[in-house]
Amino acid sequence: MTGFGGSRYTPGMFDALSQKLSDVFRSVRGRGRITESNVRDAMRDIRTALLEADVNVQVARTFCDQCLEKALGQKVIETLRPEQVLVKVVFDELVGFMGPIETRIPFVSQPPTIILMAGLQGSGKTTTCAKLARYCMLRGKKPLLVAADLKRPAAVDQLEVLGQQLSIPVFAERDHQNPVRVCKAAVRDCRKLDRDVVILDTAGRLAIDDELMTEISQVAQSTQPHQIYLVLDAMTGQDAVSTAKHFDERLELDGVILTKFDSDTRGGAALSVKHVTGKPIKFIGVGEKLDALEEFHPERIAQRILGMGDVVSLVEKAHQAMDAEAAAKAQEKMAKGTLGLDDFLTQLESFRKMGPMKQILKMIPGMSQAMGEMDMPEEELNRVKGIIHSMTPRERADPDVIEASRRRRIARGAGVEPQDVSGLVKQFTQMRGMMKMMAGMGMGQRLKMTQQLAQGGMLEGNIPKVKKGSTFYDPRKRDKKKRRRR
Repeated sequence: MTGFGGSRYTPGMFDALSQKLSDVFRSVRGRGRITESNVRDAMRDIRTALLEADVNVQVARTFCDQCLEKALGQKVIETLRPEQVLVKVVFDELVGFMGPIETRIPFVSQPPTIILMAGLQGSGKTTTCAKLARYCMLRGKKPLLVAADLKRPAAVDQLEVLGQQLSIPVFAERDHQNPVRVCKAAVRDCRKLDRDVVILDTAGRLAIDDELMTEISQVAQSTQPHQIYLVLDAMTGQDAVSTAKHFDERLELDGVILTKFDSDTRGGAALSVKHVTGKPIKFIGVGEKLDALEEFHPERIAQRILGMGDVVSLVEKAHQAMDAEAAAKAQEKMAKGTLGLDDFLTQLESFRKMGPMKQILKMIPGMSQAMGEMDMPEEELNRVKGIIHSMTPRERADPDVIEASRRRRIARGAGVEPQDVSGLVKQFTQMRGMMKMMAGMGMGQRLKMTQQLAQGGMLEGNIPKVKKGSTFYDPRKRDKKKRRRR
């Protein structure tokens, strides 16, 4: 399914594992109490799910043993069901296996803070260096990228291009092939360039290549980095864990950065690295763009795995994507009931910046199970944009003026049917009225209304599908017509 800007959505890393765990919890639903027998059955299925997700064998065994020990004897109180107790036990163990983690970079009081980046060939290390530099820059630091990958052709050029995109200087010496010399010179000259963070991009190497491992050890000895991060491709599975162990023996790692976290890999490395190596995952790469680097929060990842959503990350994404002033103006218009389609379009564009719709909706609690394997029609949002752009400024400001002749004109301009225009206007009018009503409510009333909407089927998997060629199509309306015919 093609999304906005030609991107293509791929299943999330933990989708398969999340689905299998949901099946396990569903199997114990309705039990009056937790017994050793049903817990052991559940743990056997969970262990199988973890192994299929490419989790280290010993990690899977230890994880299930600890869950079993904690689950036995747990009482199902009146407010909880057996599967809820089991979910809580599994959640706590997932967080414990992946954390605790201090996500922030410990910048030194006497700059520069030196960060050495190591990794295998093809792990995305150079791009990750640029992403990390952007991360530092957003926190008020002035990073310097150092092109010390002198083995791969065009590696220096690639880092310089990335540096230009971020307006971050890149230190490079092209007249020799000595990475130790490059790194020492960069650290020495960073103060002249008014830089307080130095990120060393070293060459990709195999852990079994003794010559290259000796070389990066010499870089570390000569520059005395404050942090050493290993960049690993999450798609390598259990191999990523053994690679981390080998690198740690030579470099004494401070953390791991997992790339390609947005891929359809099974996610075993994320669940195994910390427990096997003792080295925390500090960051995850969630896309190819330079803003696609996130801090690794074990509790948030555990929530995603268990289908609980990730509201905190959703709020952070929204904060980064949306203009605060524009959001405040939109909020004021919502309260007055004067929100126009231009404002709606602005909010839609902000929503698109947050990522593929399916990934965003899965951060909402309950939506992961409700969506299942359903394809989210992101191309329909482009269709909505086309309809709005075919309207005049007056029509966008006040959709109530759109009558039959205007609908036909707008439909021709957008390449849709007149009923599609009617559907958009009708749903927007309903949404605007609901926003105005909720703006005048207290928090308790809003929660009650949200619960009523959820009980109406939105979080129970009864999400309306969109028929091909139709912008807004609700199968429930068709079912009502059938019942009337009968």
